[in-house]
Amino acid sequence: MGRKDKRQNAERTLDVDASMQGSLIFKDPVNLRINGRFEGTLNTKGSLMIGENAVVNADISGESIVIAGKVEGNINAMKELKLIAPASVIGEIATPLLSVAEGAMFDGVCKMRSKSGNNGSYANPALMTAEELAKYLEVDMNMISDWVTSGKIPGVRDGGTWRFDRFKIDEWVAAGKIK
Repeated sequence: MGRKDKRQNAERTLDVDASMQGSLIFKDPVNLRINGRFEGTLNTKGSLMIGENAVVNADISGESIVIAGKVEGNINAMKELKLIAPASVIGEIATPLLSVAEGAMFDGVCKMRSKSGNNGSYANPALMTAEELAKYLEVDMNMISDWVTSGKIPGVRDGGTWRFDRFKIDEWVAAGKIK
């Protein structure tokens, strides 16, 4: 690995030791480590590590996630989720690969993805119904219907109903398109 390659990898690692609140959204892959307190929404690409001393109250979406600290919220791991001691996780998990080490605690529901299609990619478990989306965004169902009808909100037809990808919705909200 050349000097430039090492520098690029180092630049893509972010350690968060502070107390933070809000939404963190990463569109490019990053190695994120949270060691402090975080509350809100967390969307990452790359790897996410919740350190042993971290206290997180957030909905988390990411690719590869390792948790050693305390997390309360829903977790959507696209590739894998590892809970290592002394992890404490309360919430709903969606992932194709789950590893819970001795000494780690999980209280909630786990939905394992199945492989779909010929390319080996995984189906997205983060699809929400219009009702779930209205509750998630804390808006009236009529507003969701208006957005869908006018094409303002990203969604896909699934038979006779609409489905909404939570990750795309979070990006849509972060881009300030919700009005």
